Amino acid sequence: MNLPEGPYEPKATEAKIYERWESSGFFNPDNLPHVKGQGSNVNYVVYMPLPNVTGSLHMGHALQNSLQDALVRYWRMRGRKALWLPGTDHAGIGTQYVVEKALKKEGISRFDLGREKFIERVWEWKKEYGGIILRQLRQLGVSADWSRERFTMDDAYAADVRSAFVHYEEKGLLYRGLRTVNWCTRCDTTLSELELEYEDEKTNLWYFKYPLKDEREKTEEKRYIVVATTRPETMLGDTAVAVNPKDERWKKFIGKAVMLPIQNREIPIVGDDMVETEFGTGAVKVTPAHDTADFEISQRHKLPSLQVIDTRGKMTKKTGAEFEGLKAADARGKVVEKMKELGLLEKTEEYEHRIAKCARCGHAIEPIPSTQWFVKMDKLAERTRNAITKGEVKIHPENFERTALAWLENVRDWTVSRQLWWGHRLPVWFCKSQPEGNMNDEALHLHQGFGGQGISNERYVVSVEKPKACPFCKECEMTQSEDVLDTWFSSALWPFAGLSESDKKKYYPGTMLMTARDIINLWISRMIFSGLEFMGAVPFRDVFVHGTILTKDGKRMSKSMGTGIDPVRYLEAHGADATRFALVWQANGQDIRWDETALTGGKKFLNKLWNAAKFVLMNTKDLKLETVNSEIGAGTEADEKLLSTLSAVKLTHEELMRNFEFSEALKGLYDFFWHDFCDIYIEAAKVQLENANEKEATERILRYALLESLILLHPFIPFITEEIYGALTDGGEGLLMVRQVKEQQQ
Repeated sequence: MNLPEGPYEPKATEAKIYERWESSGFFNPDNLPHVKGQGSNVNYVVYMPLPNVTGSLHMGHALQNSLQDALVRYWRMRGRKALWLPGTDHAGIGTQYVVEKALKKEGISRFDLGREKFIERVWEWKKEYGGIILRQLRQLGVSADWSRERFTMDDAYAADVRSAFVHYEEKGLLYRGLRTVNWCTRCDTTLSELELEYEDEKTNLWYFKYPLKDEREKTEEKRYIVVATTRPETMLGDTAVAVNPKDERWKKFIGKAVMLPIQNREIPIVGDDMVETEFGTGAVKVTPAHDTADFEISQRHKLPSLQVIDTRGKMTKKTGAEFEGLKAADARGKVVEKMKELGLLEKTEEYEHRIAKCARCGHAIEPIPSTQWFVKMDKLAERTRNAITKGEVKIHPENFERTALAWLENVRDWTVSRQLWWGHRLPVWFCKSQPEGNMNDEALHLHQGFGGQGISNERYVVSVEKPKACPFCKECEMTQSEDVLDTWFSSALWPFAGLSESDKKKYYPGTMLMTARDIINLWISRMIFSGLEFMGAVPFRDVFVHGTILTKDGKRMSKSMGTGIDPVRYLEAHGADATRFALVWQANGQDIRWDETALTGGKKFLNKLWNAAKFVLMNTKDLKLETVNSEIGAGTEADEKLLSTLSAVKLTHEELMRNFEFSEALKGLYDFFWHDFCDIYIEAAKVQLENANEKEATERILRYALLESLILLHPFIPFITEEIYGALTDGGEGLLMVRQVKEQQQ
């Protein structure tokens, strides 16, 4: 069978090839022929990092999935039951934000619709737009088992999520309490760390004098303690001043008190090791309700908390009539002016620091106290640490292991509730005599720290099913919590949630997961302890952390910043193979400064492969298929050198693939094929084919070397290799994708 004339045309090849792959059923490992071995050792299970249902393919997705597909295809061809589990995440805050934006164009809000109708609109949106990224992944050539595709809001998945929440409660690992959290005043919910973005802000550092209360301590030099702050408006909620007990300047003042200006309240001076002696004067104001670090100080010293900024970002009644109702930003200037009038503003300095913003809407985050649900992390973190340090889970490259362990050493309890409508609603039921609501300020003071059990007199039941009768008042129909779960709670169950019991037995635990470094802690660590907690084993043995794709000048790729690149335009213009080639070529383990010249190199290589294949086919058309094997007698020095080089390349290639050195693996194959095979051997073969004594061996070596090259290159550039393979074998050996390869002896 001959290849078409002219250069390689991906548009004429890729769609039909993908249809052949998908219709073969071989993406499903249950259908694979020639599987070697028995039991779980034969499995090679990869978990697709869940793209958000709101998303479309970006360069990070394209890189990650090109590398994963290379691994899956590599092991599938080596007789493993290669299962790549695909799916999408419901992306609670992101999806709700997108749908709310669409509603705004219609002149309505989610509150106009009500919760039930709004959720219906989200499902309609998901049905229309939610599958875009999965179609684009097919275009990239992803060989995932689409028959097992899951969505984190599927019924079976949701049932496992509810069961997990109840399980934590039954084990005493779940509690409800009041704590200072990151709050988006636009999205009206608490946010996880990953839902924040940080940017530099030029502001001021204001130095305020807080008068000492004890007259005996007052001297000409020490009539005040001076604190520095970037947020003057929060001083109205100060409940202490903190100093480091090792700081010689201030340690004698620990246990004394100051009078809080404007509010005229007495507040204590406490000693805490968390205070940085180099910041400002070494004395800091403590506002537990509006700073997460201050909240921790307050818990250690049993300080009260006063909320002076509400969920809308406005000053509360506790700030006094002069400030109540002002936006926090407006109150800032007014507080500074007031302190200046009182003669208590010592100085102002220009200052630059990083502020947190909501990753979705761009609004500044406001730390505020809020009643939330927490999972205790001490024991779960310890189990995860042990799994990593004992080698049950290996993180590659090794330096990222330190990232995971550092977080686990200092982990805080996990805030798992969100004030959204779209998501997994908490399986918590409240008595109508005490409906769900925020605890008061006193509750924050009384709450037994972030490891405590919350307020014991609340009337709620944690249950998968709605209680038939209220156990408290014996009369009401209990109401379900309005909150939903953090998206990371449900995605932490990804390796097993929603799978059939049969699949859990056959394919859990899995083999590997590939990810970017920014979610090592938020997702990888949580999947590890979830697997241990619910399945009794770690979910994977290997984690590979790939680099981040940056712009050519080293900037972060972002659509909103105008620095993003749409990989789909590369797929449309150059095809999947050239795009994959360019991505893998640059994936050397470090962050990638994207260089489009790699695309040009990829296209040239594909045409080199295409033309070399046409040369081999044209000059070996009379050769019988069964004679193309490794039992080839070398007749010339060129024959011997090529076969020797190819054997060495195969050994090196297997070692590189097992060590996740994808770029080096591709470059080694590129060098062999372009230089050793095309530039040297094909040129020698043109002469040898004219020699009757050398012709047959040369033909066999040409076909053999081409076939071996296709097998080695297939995981990286699957479309063109599949097309050439069909021509080389005249379609007589099925799909290259499932051709069995003998593993090399290391």
